[in-house]
Amino acid sequence: MVYKIRRKKARAASESIAATDAAKNFGGLVDRVREEGATYVIERHGRPVAQIGPVSSAEPKTLRNLVDMIRTSPRLDEETLRYIEEGVAASNRPEVPQNPWER
Repeated sequence: MVYKIRRKKARAASESIAATDAAKNFGGLVDRVREEGATYVIERHGRPVAQIGPVSSAEPKTLRNLVDMIRTSPRLDEETLRYIEEGVAASNRPEVPQNPWER
């Protein structure tokens, strides 16, 4: 039996998974925990034995944390900044719709 990990938004309740399936798909489970905050109860012989879920962050995520991170991060070199500016300019260029009557 092949167990496929469903890609849905994390639910408030945890999802049960057999220990064998959890072992076979551990990388996928960890990805869902990290990306979606999913929580899994791992069962052996139908009984819960373990739980995998997100670790609560000791520090709340605030704008102050973001500002501090930006201030302390290393400065990008000029070539990288120029590359980013070119990408932004290209993305912000308005598209001129084609005239459907001229083909």
